[in-house]
Amino acid sequence: MAESFAVPAGKAVEPFVLALDIGSTGTRGGIFDATGRPIVRTRIKVDHSFRTNAQGRSEISPDQIVHEVAAVLDAVARPEFAGRVAGVAMDTFASSLVGVDEDDAAVTPCYTYADTRCAPEVEQLRGLVDEDELQQRTGARLHTSCLPGRLRWLKRVEPDTFELTRWWMSIGEYVQLRLLGVHGVALATAAWGGLINRQTIDWDEELLDLLGLHDEYFNPIRLPDQPFTKIPRRIARRWPGLAGAVWFPSIPDGLASNLGPGASDERTMAISASGAGAVRVLGKAIKGRVPSGLWSYRVDRERSLIGGALSDVGHVVSWLDTVTPLPTRSNRNDWFARPPTPDTPVVLPFLTGERSTGWRGDARAIVADIGPGTNAAEFYRGAMDGVALSYRRVVDQLDTVAPGIERIVAAGTIAQLLPSWLTVVANVLDKPLVPISLKRTTLRGSALMALETLAPDVPRADPEAGDTISPTRSWVREYDGRYHRFLELYEKNFG
Repeated sequence: MAESFAVPAGKAVEPFVLALDIGSTGTRGGIFDATGRPIVRTRIKVDHSFRTNAQGRSEISPDQIVHEVAAVLDAVARPEFAGRVAGVAMDTFASSLVGVDEDDAAVTPCYTYADTRCAPEVEQLRGLVDEDELQQRTGARLHTSCLPGRLRWLKRVEPDTFELTRWWMSIGEYVQLRLLGVHGVALATAAWGGLINRQTIDWDEELLDLLGLHDEYFNPIRLPDQPFTKIPRRIARRWPGLAGAVWFPSIPDGLASNLGPGASDERTMAISASGAGAVRVLGKAIKGRVPSGLWSYRVDRERSLIGGALSDVGHVVSWLDTVTPLPTRSNRNDWFARPPTPDTPVVLPFLTGERSTGWRGDARAIVADIGPGTNAAEFYRGAMDGVALSYRRVVDQLDTVAPGIERIVAAGTIAQLLPSWLTVVANVLDKPLVPISLKRTTLRGSALMALETLAPDVPRADPEAGDTISPTRSWVREYDGRYHRFLELYEKNFG
């Protein structure tokens, strides 16, 4: 995080927010002032990883996460911040699921968004419901990353545990239950799981009936301006820096990563490029139809986050780094400095299945049009071109429901690791792109969400941004042709 944006505690504007971000690689924490600037020397990370296997498992111990959050608070919620921290904000990877018994103990692992073992149940549900009508009602498609299929799968493979479970909740809810003894779920978190009626902003009774559940198995829904205010005294005793602070219900990391880089209104589109990827717009709740390739998750009384997600962005980079040699006189970022050539293959980069826009969880990568001059650089370039072309499929649908976009910002680990690749993205989309250089924008986004309630009248500082990347006509023409080839391959193999 750039020191020029961060601020010493003595010069920071109160009230402060302590933010927590539970991500796929670790649990982070940091303190932000009322303008949304990070306070120097308050950020920390505790590493973790998901337990995975070839059968699609992706889990982590929910109690491990509780201990990690406590360790972060031990390091960050220092006594000198007592009376200055007005709120604790949290975001987590979405959508997660933990089964909890009547004694408030976890009886299942935390199942993550990447667990695909419920794929058969997702297909069964598609035969039982009109998926298009369901999407219009809940804002979500049927997919292994959402809760309907996972709950149905658990009922089949763990019937005894399913019966033992008193509450189904996200990992953020579980952390707050164990630390604070509270029950409540942020509207956005509930919506992300695919079980909320987006018009009534309440649990969808028709879908719960189909799953053999009812709303009493889930926590009460809380809006962003409804923090937990009755905090046990033991919290201030252990963490004096949090004395008097309220706690906000945990939100999804996707919402936080939109707010963090500055995409907080319907004129700004955010492109996220980390392990997974997404394109999102935060604006007024859509009353009409949601395009089939997108989702629309209610955030509060007035707003929805609409967009689409890619399963594989940073995952593609990690895989490519293992199968391509390092260049001898340059680096991989340099491979994006020129337009593609005829030897650059067209790649459908689905390593772990597709989410938006086709929702094919069984999709796998396809490489086409390899030529005699296709080398490691061309192969790497083609695969990452494929990621950019996948973003375009989402943006094309977003343009139909969010036509007033004036600015596109790009943030995330891969955007910073391969900055030249953003030139590819700008030309594939044929839209100017603003790279956000600020790191850990998700952590900042959680703080900003809480500040909407705690300090609504304090102007927010703008995160540091790079120079705008503008499209080049010759590149745009080349990528238009490659996009049509991409769509042709997709239709032939997965249409």
